[in-house]
Amino acid sequence: MIETGVRNGAYGADKFGLKNLKAVNWNLGAPQLYEYALRAGEAVITADGALCAETGVFTGRSPKDKFTVRDATTENTVWWGSNQSITADQFETLYQDFLKHAEGKSLFAQDLYGGADPTFRIKTRVFTELAWHSLFIRTLLRRPERAELDSFVPELTLINLPSFKADPKRHGCRSENVVAIDFARKIVLIGGTEYAGEIKKSVFTTLNYYLPEKGVLPMHCSANVGPDGDTAIFFGLSGTGKTTLSADPNRTLIGDDEHGWGKDGVFNFEGGCYAKCIKLSKDAEPEIFAAASRFGAVLENVVLDPVTRTPDFDDGSKTENTRAAYPLESIPNASMTGRAGQPKNVVMLAADAFGVMPPIAKLTPAQAMYHFLSGYTAKVAGTERGITEPTPEFSTCFGSPFLPRDPAAYGNMLRELIAKNGVDCWLVNTGWTGGKYGTGHRMPIKVTRALLTAALNGSLRNAEFRTDPYFGFAVPTALPGVPSDILEPAKTWADKAEFDKTARALVGMFQKNFTKFESKVDAEVLAAAPEAKLAAE
Repeated sequence: MIETGVRNGAYGADKFGLKNLKAVNWNLGAPQLYEYALRAGEAVITADGALCAETGVFTGRSPKDKFTVRDATTENTVWWGSNQSITADQFETLYQDFLKHAEGKSLFAQDLYGGADPTFRIKTRVFTELAWHSLFIRTLLRRPERAELDSFVPELTLINLPSFKADPKRHGCRSENVVAIDFARKIVLIGGTEYAGEIKKSVFTTLNYYLPEKGVLPMHCSANVGPDGDTAIFFGLSGTGKTTLSADPNRTLIGDDEHGWGKDGVFNFEGGCYAKCIKLSKDAEPEIFAAASRFGAVLENVVLDPVTRTPDFDDGSKTENTRAAYPLESIPNASMTGRAGQPKNVVMLAADAFGVMPPIAKLTPAQAMYHFLSGYTAKVAGTERGITEPTPEFSTCFGSPFLPRDPAAYGNMLRELIAKNGVDCWLVNTGWTGGKYGTGHRMPIKVTRALLTAALNGSLRNAEFRTDPYFGFAVPTALPGVPSDILEPAKTWADKAEFDKTARALVGMFQKNFTKFESKVDAEVLAAAPEAKLAAE
């Protein structure tokens, strides 16, 4: 077997059970991985020097093909209401078949860290069949110093073989595509898909399982820190502005997607960013555009001009989920340590397409837990086939596909951390005002930024607040530079009766969604529900 690159010679691929390999290429950097990927026809170079690959049939994650081993370790710790199970025997069969399938192949291996905090990071080894996948995960996780590689021993091992086709009858899965996790053995097997995001999210899922036992809350969020050390966390689903609003030129970006919050503050899980780049433009998002247009960036399913190789970020013919992966150092004003102190503010972002939520509201710790467990935003007409009216989307903890444990476990940790550190919590509506989608208009970004700036610098604390009659949270009545009507959504609607009907309908949607959590929260959180205030009207 041929081995190249820097590695721990005493802890090689054989320790994972791999044998009869043609070669293992260890911890190669971007130049070498470019060469392997181009030589194998895995990808092409764009006019700007980025590496561009296509992911075939799968252009996004496939949650229905993700399975967790159900055993004595996980029986009472995994949230089986949302996670699919396979037996330990089925996983072992799959594992042995993966090892057999790898024989004779040349693999790429990266030794990396999941997490910027040395106390809580997990040493992760990733074997991939494709060179561009190796570059992708090298970009997205945190890279050890070269000297550390000589003694690197992994705690978590992933192997990704897109050419492997699972057998549902033999392996207990659903299709030829499979993501299987054994938390006891700390092994992840990924087969049948070339979508690189499955690798990143598998590491996130494992951290979501391991870290709560160490007193760390894993979060699907962005984070930044101000010049005075005031850290802010931004929760939000796709389309709510999580990446955009945390990219503040006056604040340092800690990370854009995955973080932990523990006794020493906040730390990024990653060493890079993985941004959606459909309709990416130099004018609207100059930092992300520049990061995606240079050597070392990895583009997925982006259409290129066949002659000039210039990316057409407006073309969604392959998928709307076009992506760009790039290292954090490609973003100006990004933190290289990936760490910051205790948060002073937690922001939950919702794009309310019903147009009834205020642009900002202050939450109590109990309300924060309620809305964290709810994870609300809304889809609008045209985003998916069959959607003609605004449709609510509730993704608990703003990341339900990645939660191996019961959501209440994460919710209780958030509530405790908020209370312990005296954190201010805000719900920000980046959606519609003046009517629902189709009648009203999108919340002006200048209004959102003004309110967010006032929240983060502490001045909003001194504002006068009213209690929203539908949701029960505190809403500022005035702020310099912000139209007063926009702070009270009912005043922006021409038809007040229609507003009341719509607001009550959304409250009902919250109520229906939260029934699955009612037995797992205390009376204070139940009292924070919108229906409690609405019933009193």
